[in-house]
Amino acid sequence: MTGEDQELIGRIEALAHEEHELFEKESHGEASRRERERLKEIEGELERAYDLLRARRARRAAGLDPNVEPVIDLASVED
Repeated sequence: MTGEDQELIGRIEALAHEEHELFEKESHGEASRRERERLKEIEGELERAYDLLRARRARRAAGLDPNVEPVIDLASVED
């Protein structure tokens, strides 16, 4: 695993922690509108981070350069 992978995993862990804290507030009815919006943002950020990590691992397993950013067809990406 490379340093870039470690950095990405660290970002995923930080987002998951923030998501957990906000879910906890939401479950107690204590989350503000902004915090509920942030939950949605985190969901998208986590999805993109996991997708990038999977793409990097797949490229590495195929003997390709894992540092090449995947091309994403924005028309096929759901909001």
